[in-house]
Amino acid sequence: MASSIIDPSIQKQLVVPGTVLTNDTSNFMRGHGTYSDTTRNHLKASIAGVVNKVDRLLCVEPIENTRYLGEVGHVVIGRVLKVDQSRWVVDIQSRLDAYLPLASVNLPGGENRRRIEDDERNMRQYLKEGDLFSAEIQQIYQDGTLALQTRNLRYGKLGEGILVHVRSSLVKRTKNHFHSLPCGASVIRGCNGSIWICPPASTASDTNSVDTGGYVKNIESVSIDVRKTIVRLSNCIRILNQLGLQIFDTSIMDIYELSSDYEIDDLIQPKIIQTISKHLQQQKGIINGVGGVSGGNGVDPYSHHMKEE
Repeated sequence: MASSIIDPSIQKQLVVPGTVLTNDTSNFMRGHGTYSDTTRNHLKASIAGVVNKVDRLLCVEPIENTRYLGEVGHVVIGRVLKVDQSRWVVDIQSRLDAYLPLASVNLPGGENRRRIEDDERNMRQYLKEGDLFSAEIQQIYQDGTLALQTRNLRYGKLGEGILVHVRSSLVKRTKNHFHSLPCGASVIRGCNGSIWICPPASTASDTNSVDTGGYVKNIESVSIDVRKTIVRLSNCIRILNQLGLQIFDTSIMDIYELSSDYEIDDLIQPKIIQTISKHLQQQKGIINGVGGVSGGNGVDPYSHHMKEE
């Protein structure tokens, strides 16, 4: 293990587990990603990452978060783990489970009133164990637990579609995370790395969402062509994840257009992915082989394509 003492006044130094951050534990507090070595009175890094100092607090931020770190206002896609008292326990691929309070959901018909015992008894009529739904992070508690809300009718239970998991750091934060793509499908980009691809919403289903509060699955028949489009989009998103490119509506459509020359099941083959990456390099000049982004300037390769929606 490394043993050199890092100057706490210098931000963003790369460290490995066991690196001594400081031997002055009386003037610095231990933050996440660090631990105290009481035998030598040292503060050390417990993970690989970069040093972050805020006043007297020393932290180590991981280079790439394996678990999602939520922020207020983020759109997420979660799965119900348990129906608890007046709340749902939800998995959003974060360090801790999230909670959706009963008071933070829409009631059928859009009623605006206090929740009563009957509402609590009927919670499984809205969401039950295993259900997928979209929501927004409303609050972060001191222990890191996330509180969700679905008061907007665009949030709610998800019906027919495909769920794709990607690295949460690749989901680009934009004003809009709900997209109706020109190829004939809808995409919800969860900031937690869960991306939902489904048939385009119809006017009838929008009206039904108002009446039911957004908690009735749409089980209308989906045509073969729409199903093929959804599967192709899911493979395109997996390609973006493998190439390490940021995922938003424009980048998805760029890969989708390049994939039109190939069969859907061929898109998962490494040779095809490499061919698509070369074509994308010729068009955008951004990819240096499969698995990495080039350019040398540290700029997001798709940032100049972002649409303000």
